[in-house]
Amino acid sequence: MENKMLDLLKTRRSVRAYRPEQITPEELAAVTEAGTWAPTGMGLQSPVIVAVQSPKYRKAVEELNKKARGGEQDPYYGAPTVVLVLADSSRGTCVEDGSCVLATMMQAAHAIGLSSCWIHGEREMFELPEGKALLEEWGLPTTLRGVGSIALGYGEGPAPQPKERKPEYVKVV
Repeated sequence: MENKMLDLLKTRRSVRAYRPEQITPEELAAVTEAGTWAPTGMGLQSPVIVAVQSPKYRKAVEELNKKARGGEQDPYYGAPTVVLVLADSSRGTCVEDGSCVLATMMQAAHAIGLSSCWIHGEREMFELPEGKALLEEWGLPTTLRGVGSIALGYGEGPAPQPKERKPEYVKVV
């Protein structure tokens, strides 16, 4: 079946190398707005999207991720924008809600020619005292649970080739 949306779903790739130039405000707005339309449990919209572009906060979340997960390299692969997704931890679907937001933003980014990659570690990051302090600095509740983030920007070089889909991926019963 031919369909533009289905083609976009099939061609999006996780990109792990970015050019340093910042995305435009219009591109950021398109991606984050798309995230607000992702499905959430009972439509209650438990997630909060935090777009990090300032060099100060970009470095702060990079260091926080390294501390939470270990490692020496930039966990965001040099992307100039990091989009964090946190969610109301009192909602039973907070992780699922945030995951839908992240996936929707990655597809939206691809649709407008941007590259992205899901990055993990936000739960651990925002459980640390430094993570809670950052939430307070941003005027957000410290009860938010980190779900994940996306590295966002203009990819450096061609997108990776897809892996073959496993034959037993779908079973109809």
